[in-house]
Amino acid sequence: MTRRDFGAAFLWAAQELPDIGAVPPDLATPPMKTGDPSPGRRVRQTLSQYRGSAIHHALYLPADWAPERKFPVFVEYAGNGNYSNQYGDISTGRVEGSNLGYGITGGTGYIWLCLPYVNLRQGKNEIIWWGDADATAEYCRRAVDLVCARYGGDPDRLVLAGFSRGAIACNYIGLRDDRIAQLWRAFIPYSHYDGVHGWEYAGSDRYSALQRLHRLRGRPQFICHERSIEETRGYLRSTGVQAPFRFRAIDFRNHNDAWTLRDIPERREVRAWLAEVIG
Repeated sequence: MTRRDFGAAFLWAAQELPDIGAVPPDLATPPMKTGDPSPGRRVRQTLSQYRGSAIHHALYLPADWAPERKFPVFVEYAGNGNYSNQYGDISTGRVEGSNLGYGITGGTGYIWLCLPYVNLRQGKNEIIWWGDADATAEYCRRAVDLVCARYGGDPDRLVLAGFSRGAIACNYIGLRDDRIAQLWRAFIPYSHYDGVHGWEYAGSDRYSALQRLHRLRGRPQFICHERSIEETRGYLRSTGVQAPFRFRAIDFRNHNDAWTLRDIPERREVRAWLAEVIG
């Protein structure tokens, strides 16, 4: 089969799968607002080191939040911006456009933190790829520390997740060095995986990705992808790295994270998995 034939077959298979828009949502992601955090509210925040810049994150305190309690923290990275396809899927690349954390947790039981990719030179959130990857990792560490110290986040129950670019970020940022790698209890990369494909940035090659993957050190990952998960499964098998990987194909044609806002078997499965690994 030629590359053109393969591409045509892949598109045909995608067209045969249902569209997620045909399933009515049972959740609506809260909009990001300004002001102080409170239960059930999602607000824009900036770390003190970046005040005066446009660099910011989104913080959601769950509807059952109380100051005397400890909560696991669901940390999320967005996909690349300026994306759209023939099915009407879009990705803005912005923290406020993320849905995984709210959909998977249902808005209760978890603090939800959507983090930026830091563009230091322009003083803003980067919507395409990483900006300054080391600064992005440093922002992550500081934001997690802040949420644990100020809002009752449990440092022993931190989950890192992301869609598309954000799925790659689970390892590319989340396992970037030993300091950040030690934070996480579990990972949920949805749609793409670090090392499966080379991209137009430094360190996307398989050798570099494998060095990051070794920092996983046996922690669980729920790895999912629209249409098929087999390419990622094959890649991880080829690395020889052993960990409790859970693979799940999302049986819809869409490249977006809207499936988590619907009561479907895939969401029920990831919720049950998360409850098990977080405890």
